[in-house]
Amino acid sequence: MRILVVEDDRDVAEYVRRQLVEEGHTVTVCHDGAAGLRAAELSAFDIILLDVMLPFMDGLEVTRRLRREHVRTPILLLTARDAPDEIVRGLDAGADDYLTKPFSFEVLLARIRARTRASAANEPALRFADLVLDTEKHEAWRGKRQLSLTRTEFSILECLLRSAGRVVARDCLIETVWGERDITHNNLEVFIRFLRSKVDTAGESKLIHTERGIGYCLRSGAL
Repeated sequence: MRILVVEDDRDVAEYVRRQLVEEGHTVTVCHDGAAGLRAAELSAFDIILLDVMLPFMDGLEVTRRLRREHVRTPILLLTARDAPDEIVRGLDAGADDYLTKPFSFEVLLARIRARTRASAANEPALRFADLVLDTEKHEAWRGKRQLSLTRTEFSILECLLRSAGRVVARDCLIETVWGERDITHNNLEVFIRFLRSKVDTAGESKLIHTERGIGYCLRSGAL
């Protein structure tokens, strides 16, 4: 899974990051609320682990803003405060779950599995415009035309679809699709070119767009 960890305690953040990576997940870490908000806006994640007490912008405000922007990624709040009214405030802000510190890593993993399992069950197919990606059957369609995609192309398109309308940074796309492998921006550009040739054919509106110096996004465009 692609997991965003927003935690200002660098020791805690590194511990959680290291443990999650050992479980096979791809992890992005931010150390303040503003950076965490921007990361969640620009890239697609399967779940966000969000500390409540953060510099610049607290976790509750980050949650409110993401929900106002219709970002539906599951949010698990992490905090040392366990008073009932604090928990209510977090859930009312739009969070999906609440875990108090200190916590067992096994419990954290169980909470992550529970929240992402529910999310995945509700979204077997990803859609944008006339583009459909069936993550269970591993099939992709543009209207009535089935797309013949390689496994890598499918993964890139899935990442773009999960963040449709928002820019996915090149480094985040590389980390999500390839993990620890040494892939350059030029390599990624080649894969995008092949993917675009299959998705955006002549006579169809352009869906895959390049944001120069930043990354790529799916949005409706001209022919």
